[in-house]
Amino acid sequence: MIIKIYDNGVSIDESVRERMFEPFFTTKPVGKGIGLGLSVSYQIIVDQHHGKLSCCDSSVRGTTFIVEIPSSGLSK
Repeated sequence: MIIKIYDNGVSIDESVRERMFEPFFTTKPVGKGIGLGLSVSYQIIVDQHHGKLSCCDSSVRGTTFIVEIPSSGLSK
């Protein structure tokens, strides 16, 4: 199964995309976020379901997150 989520907002800087799945990485001010959302998502999709989670950026379309979960990783 492949799920693509697009937006049409401002692109995400490459330096942020390189670190966005790291635990506790955040671009928010201190006290406004703990930086676990994408890290937890990555662990669930990649580690638990043996899938892939990636982020692509296009100055034309915005940002695309791609979630890939193999059929063997899905519950019946």
